[in-house]
Parts: sequence; C-alpha cells; structure tokens
Amino acid sequence: MGWLDRVEDQVDALTHARALQEASRSAESYVLLERVIRTTNDPAARADAMVQRLSALINLGRTAEFTRAIEEASAAVRDLAEPYLHGHLNALAALAAHHQGALDRCVMHLVRAARALGAVADPDRDTAWGWHDLAMAYSYLSFHGYALGAIERARQLGLTAGIPEETFAAPGIRLRNAVALDHNGDSDGCLRVLRDVAADLARFVRAGRAGQLRPSSLAAYGYAAARQAALGDQVATEDTEPARLISHGGDSARARDLRQLGQVCLAVADGRPIEAVARLDTVQVSNETLGAAEPARLRSIALTRAGDHLAAHRADRLAFRLAAQRNDRLRDVYIDGIAARIDHEEMRREAARFEGEALTDPLTGLPNRRRLERYITAVVTRGDRVVIGVCDLDGFKAVNTRHGHHSGDLVLQRIAGVINRVMRRGDFVARYGGDEFVVVLPDTGMAEAAEVARRIEAAVRLEDWESLVPGTPVGVSIGFAEVSGGSGLRDALSVAFEQADREMLRAKTRPRAS
Repeated sequence: MGWLDRVEDQVDALTHARALQEASRSAESYVLLERVIRTTNDPAARADAMVQRLSALINLGRTAEFTRAIEEASAAVRDLAEPYLHGHLNALAALAAHHQGALDRCVMHLVRAARALGAVADPDRDTAWGWHDLAMAYSYLSFHGYALGAIERARQLGLTAGIPEETFAAPGIRLRNAVALDHNGDSDGCLRVLRDVAADLARFVRAGRAGQLRPSSLAAYGYAAARQAALGDQVATEDTEPARLISHGGDSARARDLRQLGQVCLAVADGRPIEAVARLDTVQVSNETLGAAEPARLRSIALTRAGDHLAAHRADRLAFRLAAQRNDRLRDVYIDGIAARIDHEEMRREAARFEGEALTDPLTGLPNRRRLERYITAVVTRGDRVVIGVCDLDGFKAVNTRHGHHSGDLVLQRIAGVINRVMRRGDFVARYGGDEFVVVLPDTGMAEAAEVARRIEAAVRLEDWESLVPGTPVGVSIGFAEVSGGSGLRDALSVAFEQADREMLRAKTRPRAS
C-alpha cells in the first residue's frame, strides 16, 4: 500500500499537484496545494499538501517563505508515523537550508532524510520522489557520490512503480559534478563528465524517449551542452541544440539561472566573448544553483577568448578561491560534527536527556510513549470506541546476549516496520519502551483486534530473522483490551493497559504454531 492510498481526502488534487510540479509548473501547484490546506480536515492530506507546498516554494526560489513552510510542514507531519513523509520533508528541508546558506542544518536534514526513507517498509512512487529530492540536496552540497547513490535508488524504485527511466535521469547531478571539477582546475575531468551527459541525452533521443524528459532535465542537458561548447567542444545537433534545450524548465528558479548562464556560454561558443562578459555583468543568479564560482569561471573563459589573459587569470583565481571557500565550509561542517554528532554517543545521551520532551522514538521513528498517551487521550475524549494492544517481543533477550545491542537495535527497527506494514488505515503504532510496542485500533471491537493480532504474528513469523540474527528466532506476543467508559479517563486507560498486558503474558504461555 502506497502513501497516497492512506490519504482519505482530496487525493485527486494532491496527485494533480504532483504532476504539475513534475512538469515544472510549480506556481499552479502552489495555488492548488494552498486550497487543499485551507479546506481539508484529514491530517494526512494536510501533511502531504504542506510537504508538497515546501517543494513548490523551493522550485520557485521563494527563499523568504522557506522557514515558515518548514515549521508548518513539520508540525503537520510530526504526529503521523509515516517514514516516507518524514524522509521527504527532511530532504526538502535540506535543500531549503542549503539555499539559506545553513550548511550545518542542511547536513543534519540529509542524514535524517536518508534514515527515514531507508525505513519505508513498502516503497512506492512517492518514496522514489523522496529519494530524488534527497539526491538533489546531496548534489547541491557537492556530495556527488551520495547524490549518485540516492538517484540510483530513486530510479530503481521508480521503475518498480512504473515511472519511466528518463524521469529520474537527473542530468543536473552530473552537471554540478562537472562544473565543480572545472572550478577546482580539472577542465579535462569536467569535459569527460559533460560528454557522458551528452551521450545520455543522445541515447534517449535515439530511443525516441526525449519527449518524456522532465522540463528541468531538458534545461540541465541544455546547460551541460552549452558549457561543453564554451570549453571548445563541438556539441550542437538538430535534436540537442543547447539554445533550444535551455529554454525549457518552466517556472523553476534553478532553470532561470541555467538559462541566463547558458546564454553566456553560448555567446562564448559563438565567438562573442565581449557580449558574454557584458551578460555576466547583468545576470543575477543564485550561488546555490551551480556554485558561487561558476560566474567567475565563465568570466575567465570569456576573457581568455577575448585575449585579455591578465583579467582572465584574475577571474580564474577568484573562481578557485570561491570554490576553495565552499570546500572549507563543508569540511568545517563535518569537523564541527554535524554528521558525526548524529551517530556519536554524545548525541545518544543528548537524545535521552530530552526524551521526555520528544514525541518520536529516535531508534524506530515511531511515536513514543508521550505521543501515544496524547493520542489515546484525544481519541477517548471524543467518545470513540478504541482497543489497545500490547506487543512484546519473544527471544529479544537472547538476541542482545548472543549478537549484541547493535543487532538488538536492528531487530527493533525491523519489528517496527513489520507492525506498521500490516496495520489498517487509521491505526496507530508506538514504541512504548524496551522491546514493547503498543497499537491503538480506533472504532474497533475485540473480534477485529484478534484478526489484527493474527496478521502481526504471521508477519513477524514470516520475516527472515535468520539472515539478521542467525540461530536466534524472534516472535511476538500480543494482548488486547477495550477502553471502557464509566470511570475517569485516566482510570479507564490504566485498567485497559493492565488488562492488555495480562492478555499479552497469557499469550506468551500458549503453544505456538511451528
């Protein structure tokens, strides 16, 4: 079951908004998403619309609105135990932080996005787009190896979901890799990558699939060809003429930057270097599109063609200095420990210190006990019928003893994914503590709860534990109880938990099917 299958309101509008953004019509998508946000009462639809709205704002380059949009999307996503949403939101937040120049926050969001997207139990086309946006964020931060890995993940998931290969061609990733090489003095390496990008486009043209490429991809292919021409390569053919390609890209701010800089490249390639320099004096492009060094490097190339070698040398030194400053900033981010802190024991202690204030379990990504209690209180207060289930792992102590606590953590993460995967729409899953999980089944009776228990037990039994913790079988015992009215709310919840816990302990003593 994909993410949108769990959204109950305005799914057609949300699907159409996605299609508009894929077609580089983000302004239209933004208007549609604002309408969904104003009119929906479905928390999942609201969260999806807010995540998409952030994507539209990034595409449109409306930097001043990023912070508010991230805060609102984070609040909407926080209480939804859906790894895809958390992953995609963090990928977009990484892009936004990069455009705002906040590299520490950018790296933090990158790590969180990769973890959340990697935890999606049933990846679908939306998960593929999450990996795509994460790849873009990696690329803009010059983590080219990570970017290529993430876009390949997006491509594979996309193919499984029926998305054509060319949708995730992502020439912009290799383009940024190429210009980064040139900024650091490796023009031959730059040309090798640009030629590979051109060969990729030629393959799509020969196969008759170039018409399926996204407008933003066409703009990136166009700039790659124009940049290759500016460095002296012959590139133009009727089907891949750079001037035509860079005219694509719709209302994307990045596409506008590529068009402006692409015209500079084409002026150089056409033997009009003075015009190219004049264009550079007037263009206004974001430093984040191709790096702050790109205009200076293009100025150097143009001045060299014009014969002003002294001025060209000065421009080249500026480009190299700007590229070095960027590399130093990235190095400092890591030395200061943003990425390292997330995995470091100090971060674990800090997370534990604030665990009482947090609402998400940092290991599994599920809601924690605090958020569980809030959720149950809200459901019961509304007068809804609700059943609580306590799930306790069998064999978990042996896992920790034989394989260590790291393997124990992997088992807990796997169990969280298994339980989430078999839940029905509207059910709530939380990690209660240790190896104990709680499921909440709104508007459900005990007969339906027994069926849910059978599904969970079967899914856990069929999981390949032998490959994860060899020789140590893992099972689950489950007990359910209905929250009854009458006495005070706190007493009713306490009684239900105690009863569910007793039923779970009885389940542990019953013989299991082999």
